[in-house]
Amino acid sequence: MGTEPVDFCREIETYLCRKNDGHLIRVTGPSFELVSSWATQGIPLKVAYAGIDRYFERYYRKGPRRRPVKIDFCEADVLDVFDEWRRAVGVTASRGTAVASGPSLDRGPAVSVSAGESAERSRGPSLPAHLERVLLKLTSARASGRLGDRFDALLDRVSTELETARASAGGVRGDARQALLARLAALDEELISEARSGLDARELASLSSEADEDLASFRERMSADAFARARDSALSRLIRERFGLPTVAFLYGT
Repeated sequence: MGTEPVDFCREIETYLCRKNDGHLIRVTGPSFELVSSWATQGIPLKVAYAGIDRYFERYYRKGPRRRPVKIDFCEADVLDVFDEWRRAVGVTASRGTAVASGPSLDRGPAVSVSAGESAERSRGPSLPAHLERVLLKLTSARASGRLGDRFDALLDRVSTELETARASAGGVRGDARQALLARLAALDEELISEARSGLDARELASLSSEADEDLASFRERMSADAFARARDSALSRLIRERFGLPTVAFLYGT
């Protein structure tokens, strides 16, 4: 697929149609300008899809849908996921300047967000909450069958360490907290390394190509070393998605 805004908007429109159970909502006018700004910023399609998914998941939790979702309603979630992606891969600059969207009279299907949820979205989850989510996702990843039996021993050990860490995470401070964060980062690297070793050459080449495509918008602004680090991080993220693995490292500060 091309990287021009019109191609990007067409793909987003198709994806939104699927999410709306086949109901077509055109990405035109102000919506086209909004989605075009995502392409201008260099937001990868998969990142935009993940933001749309996040909106729909929250929408579904509030009960049965009453009307199709417009792409404008997904803007905050798309930008949130893009910000998370940039932090994860080490990208700090966009390809261009984002186009600001004006206020909308139609705010879309009501999806209430509690004060606690709003605060968490802005600063990230607490360390205990993060560990709880990681454990849940590890359990889900194992149940999916994508990891294979060779992962069992590693998953058992990681889960045991995380359970122990969760029991004390709320009370650790100073050097003890820093040591815990370093250990989480090490466990994260171990999981990704094991997952990567389970890919054959063809799968690894395909994911590497996808990582290059995701970073194409930013490459000209990065040094060779910075791009290499970002590419490695982007590849790790794709491997994580391939196996349904959580991010064990705590990325929301110290």
